[in-house]
Amino acid sequence: MKKIYFFTVLLSFLASSQNQDSLQLPANDALNESLHKEKVSAIDDVIITGSLKPVSRSKSPVAVEIYTSKFFQKNPTPSIFESIAMINGVKPQLNCSVCNTGDIHINGLEGPYTMILIDGMPIVSSLSTVYGLSGIPNSLVDRIEVVKGPASSLYGSEAMGGVINIITKNALTAPKFSVDMMTTTWSENNLDLSTKFNLGLNAASILSLNYFNFTKRFDENSDNFTDGALQNRISVFNKYNFKRAENRQASFALRYLYEDRFGGEMQWTKANRGGSDIYGESIYTNRVEAFGLYQWPLKEQIFTQFSYNFHDQNSYYGNSLFSATQKVAFLQTYWNKKLKNHDLLFGVTYKKTHYDDSTPGTKAANGIDNQPMNAPLAGIFVQDQWDVGEKNTFLLGYRLDYDKIHHAVHSPRFAWKFSPDALHALRLNIGTGFRVVNLFTEDHAALTGSREVVIKDNLMPERSFNGNLNYLWKIPVSEQIFTVDASAFYTYFTNKITGDFDSDPDKIIYDNLKGYGVSRGFSLNFDYTFSFPLSFLIGVSYLDVYQKFDDSREKVQQLHAPKWSGTYSLTYRFQNNIAVDFNGQFYGPMRLPTVTDDFRPEYSPFYSLANIQVSKSFSSGFEVYCGVKNLFNFTPDNPILRPFDPFDRNVDDAVSNPNRYTFDTTYGYAPMQKIRGFLGIKYSLK
Repeated sequence: MKKIYFFTVLLSFLASSQNQDSLQLPANDALNESLHKEKVSAIDDVIITGSLKPVSRSKSPVAVEIYTSKFFQKNPTPSIFESIAMINGVKPQLNCSVCNTGDIHINGLEGPYTMILIDGMPIVSSLSTVYGLSGIPNSLVDRIEVVKGPASSLYGSEAMGGVINIITKNALTAPKFSVDMMTTTWSENNLDLSTKFNLGLNAASILSLNYFNFTKRFDENSDNFTDGALQNRISVFNKYNFKRAENRQASFALRYLYEDRFGGEMQWTKANRGGSDIYGESIYTNRVEAFGLYQWPLKEQIFTQFSYNFHDQNSYYGNSLFSATQKVAFLQTYWNKKLKNHDLLFGVTYKKTHYDDSTPGTKAANGIDNQPMNAPLAGIFVQDQWDVGEKNTFLLGYRLDYDKIHHAVHSPRFAWKFSPDALHALRLNIGTGFRVVNLFTEDHAALTGSREVVIKDNLMPERSFNGNLNYLWKIPVSEQIFTVDASAFYTYFTNKITGDFDSDPDKIIYDNLKGYGVSRGFSLNFDYTFSFPLSFLIGVSYLDVYQKFDDSREKVQQLHAPKWSGTYSLTYRFQNNIAVDFNGQFYGPMRLPTVTDDFRPEYSPFYSLANIQVSKSFSSGFEVYCGVKNLFNFTPDNPILRPFDPFDRNVDDAVSNPNRYTFDTTYGYAPMQKIRGFLGIKYSLK
């Protein structure tokens, strides 16, 4: 607490160092102009995620949200997984209260329905969605583009809930050198280093290093388990951009990640790894990524994109071993052709996934031989963006994929933008999404017994049908713009793929769910910069996500999908380059994974995770920042069931355990880290 007191005093000193005259800045002050240019909801940024090609945001028929790296710097974190909580309707969900692994939910849908792209490439998926997200440092990010709703007609499987595209920095325009060092009162230490160097006159490279170290153990709720997963992580990123004739594009990037993660009983040491005396969850991750883009030297605009990633996992959950490897190769070529008021796109794709693990999920039918999953997925797509006058734009798209289990899968798409003037834009998107079976993402934790995995011959791909209506209204107020961004959405899911572990004790039978699912709701974002140097962004979302089975009239609410949630971000900038940022998220009650006769409530309470930061920048390129995280000091109660008996040795004790509870780590719905201070320093050489 002494460290938090120090940060609070420093924060107060920086804020008070500004005299009251700074509150009376004129509306046309250069500072306000700078604020206006740096607004998060940029008026006419260039986007690529909605239609795979660069287009101004105002002309795109697909609603795409843009968040720059400056936005995420308002709440400094060591990884994208934590930062992305600042986006309304996007929730990083912790799935384990011990090892703190998680995934990203869009509009209440589970992680496997969200596609994570890096520079448009499907680098993060399946195994790495759970274990690799926390290894993406903020230092790589130029901006993040978000499309909510199915995008399978353009991006294929796994894009049923939405797409998050992480656009990395361009080596040609990156700073020559930058460094960012941050520490917290919980001894979380993060270092970002980046340098740029030219390779002749026509090429440049950016080399980035991220190191995160958190090894101090905390147990403030006294359950003898670490409140936060300890991590020792290093990520090295190297990207090359090339100048070519007629502004043709070419880039290539490599990244390596290593992480040693642990959560468990406080007295655990590495000598206990895999043992049954002291419980610990220990995860070693090795990951290599390569991806690039090349525009052909032709008169026509033809592009080839490629990516490859190798992910090696070695984990122990107590005395249960889970080791796995995943290799994903992706190749895509597309042709962009403009004909009068039509902008055409034709493309072919091929994706090959190799997955092998230590569970029966990758065993042959005889239960002895190993049979890794090898899943090729080939596809073609076509898209036409049609401008009809100055007010109407239509987009028609179609994709055909072929999978060896599901065979042909069709994904049509329709979008319409109506903009009567520069201040109003109405966008309607209608489309379908699909997801093919993936043994890991279905239920890897359950694949622990000697069972034969059976995939039904007539297994159908999961399908979704979506409608999304978005209205963007820019309201001039004095010399500023007040922006209202409203969306309503409805998604209907069929053929959900589930694993049946009960019909036959010797088998895991993957079949389609007899029933349907629905995700519906609306979201509102308000963005404004006042004539004095105050700006705010506030978002609110309402969700109703549920499943309904054919043999039941009752609907079952989706786990970890709060009815109400939202984000808030307020920034005040003083005249002497001091800024104060107050931001956070709030969540209404969400259904939690309880057990029979659970003494814990089925729904979480309303809570908010708030942060405050004070920063000061200098003309020399230095910036100092400090603040407090989890300002309201919220943590969930009883996130682990029976933490005193993690190996379930005393489950059958009728006196001490009449309800036959077992050790369970899935109830946690928010981080266990309490209020803590942080302090950091940055330097950038242009």
